[in-house]
Amino acid sequence: MRAKYVLSEVFLGLWRNVTMTIAMIITMAVSLSMLGASLLLYWKVQDMQDYFNTKVEMSVFLKTGFTQDQKQQLQTELNNDNRVAKLQFESQNQAYQRFRTEFKDAKDLVDSTKPEALPASFRVKLKDPHQYAAVQADYKGKPGVESIVNQQQTLDKIFSVLNGIQNLALVVAIVQGLAALLLVANTIQVAAYSRRREVGIMKLVGASNWFIQLPFVLEAVFAGLIGAIISFVVLAVAKAFLLDKTLSGIFTAGIIPPISWNDILLTLPLLLLVAAVISAVTGWVTLRFRLRT
Repeated sequence: MRAKYVLSEVFLGLWRNVTMTIAMIITMAVSLSMLGASLLLYWKVQDMQDYFNTKVEMSVFLKTGFTQDQKQQLQTELNNDNRVAKLQFESQNQAYQRFRTEFKDAKDLVDSTKPEALPASFRVKLKDPHQYAAVQADYKGKPGVESIVNQQQTLDKIFSVLNGIQNLALVVAIVQGLAALLLVANTIQVAAYSRRREVGIMKLVGASNWFIQLPFVLEAVFAGLIGAIISFVVLAVAKAFLLDKTLSGIFTAGIIPPISWNDILLTLPLLLLVAAVISAVTGWVTLRFRLRT
């Protein structure tokens, strides 16, 4: 009987303040969509870092006219370095053949480049790519070494931009979340005011605070869950009709790992949990102050 009464009060309350309820659902859906997008971006950046860290190499370019003694000495030192996982020497001719393969679509560039323009080098793969700065400092200036280029430096710049976008999305999600909190609190206060006479009667007949608060809290949770489901649908639609089509070339090339349906599905329980907790806590705290006045 009590459960039936509480549920009837929940749906009655939502209907009485239908415009505020719709506004609360939309605000919650927007903020949770931003939160979900931030989570997906965070996971993909992590996947990209893990993937590229297994591929990144350091190139130790040799000076033109280096001697065999200098090459042998450098090779010995690199082979004995416990930070080096894999070492490969690439002659000028090998570098030129690789250049022709990689830039086969740019015929003018290939035709204008001579084999002697590409230096010989040691291609070094480190056990820990993050040690590149120390390794670079140790071998820079060695006899026969012209320069050292590390792909990790380029990746760090790319990831710093991605991390900036990631942080910006999180900030927007937090701002939207605060707006949702205020809207939930305001909606609960309006609902409590519109039913102040019923609340007063219930207090006079000895109803407990939790029994009075429960319909209001459930209203907020119900609206929050609807907002979470809408945000999940928004993320799924964005993947199917926006990301998969516009970024298909980048996904196929392996530059960015694609967002899978498992990633999208994984956001659903998180969004529902966040929506339920935020709505319940905000509604409960708001009513605590309201019932004291």
